[in-house]
Amino acid sequence: MPHTATARHRVGVAIGSGTAAVALAGVLLTGLAGCTPSSPEPSSSPKPSASASASAAPKLDPTGDAADNKAYFDSVNQKLIAAGGTLDGRAFIDDLVKAGFDKAAMEVTADTTAVGLKADNIQFSVKLGVTCLIGQYGNIGYASTTAPALDTGTCLVGQTRAIDW
Repeated sequence: MPHTATARHRVGVAIGSGTAAVALAGVLLTGLAGCTPSSPEPSSSPKPSASASASAAPKLDPTGDAADNKAYFDSVNQKLIAAGGTLDGRAFIDDLVKAGFDKAAMEVTADTTAVGLKADNIQFSVKLGVTCLIGQYGNIGYASTTAPALDTGTCLVGQTRAIDW
């Protein structure tokens, strides 16, 4: 309904009468009726069902960036953790290499502290282009993230150890 002086006058008259609520509701409903589409908009493409996408195992995308490969990175690391055994930096690096990640693009922190104690947490990363997959495991459990590579061209801040095996 167009917002004209006549329409406002009719609302004002209706409000002044004993049927104010009914008249106001009628005016509002008439105005709102023009605001709703008559039929749903068609979808541009079918969306996969949640169960179909949830059941597909993540895979390595060698041309993808960190975001494209995070689910696979997490899957590989979580399977290693669930299997138990020695969970040091070498175990994570070796398992990621076995899963198809490039060893030359990886970094890992030391497994021990400066005084020779076991490190509370270790961090490991894989650089993919200008992005990084970063994992951490230890007393906090497992956590991961993606981030842009640092200006140095590396992924981890601080001292890392050589991956020379």
